Amino acid sequence: MSLLVKICGLSTRETLDVALEAGADMVGFVFFPPSPRHLSLEKARELGRHAGGRAVKAGLTVDADDATFENIIETLNPDILQIHGKETTARVRDIRQKFGLPVMKALPVETAADLAALPGYAMVADRILFDARAPEDATRPGGLGATFDWHVLENLDLKLPFMVSGGLHAGNVAEAVRVTRAGGVDVSSGVERTPGVKDPDMIRDFIRAARATQLSSPLPVYGERSDRVGDPGEGDSPRVRLRGESPSPQPFPRKNGAREEKTSHPNDFLSSAG
Repeated sequence: MSLLVKICGLSTRETLDVALEAGADMVGFVFFPPSPRHLSLEKARELGRHAGGRAVKAGLTVDADDATFENIIETLNPDILQIHGKETTARVRDIRQKFGLPVMKALPVETAADLAALPGYAMVADRILFDARAPEDATRPGGLGATFDWHVLENLDLKLPFMVSGGLHAGNVAEAVRVTRAGGVDVSSGVERTPGVKDPDMIRDFIRAARATQLSSPLPVYGERSDRVGDPGEGDSPRVRLRGESPSPQPFPRKNGAREEKTSHPNDFLSSAG
C-alpha cells in the first residue's frame, strides 16, 4: 500500500496527463477567482471528463454558496468536495447532506492551539487537510508555498483520514510524512514554475519522492493509503478506490438526490490499509 498523493490546482490537459501518468491518486481543481489556479466551468468540464475514472477528482472551494457547488458538481462531477474557507461545522454537515458527496475540510495550522477546532470538524467531515495558516493579509487561504511546524501533528490521535499540505515539494515531502505520519500529501505551488503554472518535471519528481516514503516509513496508525502499487513511473494509473466507495465514482449512496445521513464512526472511511 502507498501514500495517497494529490496534485492540486491543475488547469491544463497536459499537466493533468502528467499527474495521472505519474501515478497521482487525487487531482484537484480550484474554483476560487482570487487564485491563479481558478478554473472556468467550461474548462472544468473538459478536464473532469478527461480525468474521469483515472483518479479521484476534488473540487476546491472557499466559502462557496450552494449555487457554486451545484455548478461545480454539474460540470466537474467531482468525487469529493474540498473546502478551504471559514465554513462552520454546521455548514460542513449541510454540504455533505445536501450534495451527496464526501467532504474534506482544510484546517489552517500554525500552532497547537489551531487544533482546538479539530474535534468538531472530525465529527462532520470525511477527512481533514492540515494546511499552513495564511497571513492575515493574504488574498487566498492556501497555495502560498508556506509550510507549518509539522511537529504540531506529531502525536495527533485522529481516527479520521488526514492529509498534509502547505509548502510541500520533492525535497521535503518525505520529512513531512515521517513527522506527521499522515496518510496523504497534497501539493500545488511546490510543483509550479510560477504561481498557477505547473511544471511537468516537478510533478513527476514530487510523486516519485512521495512514493519513496512508503519504503522507509511504516503505515500511520490512522493514516489513509491508496490501493495503488508499483512504480509511479510505469505510466499505469488505475483509479484509486477509497474505503466506502463503490467501484463506480460514487463514494456514497444517494437517496432522493441527497446524501444519506452518516451514522457510522468516521474511522469507517479509512482505507483498508489503515
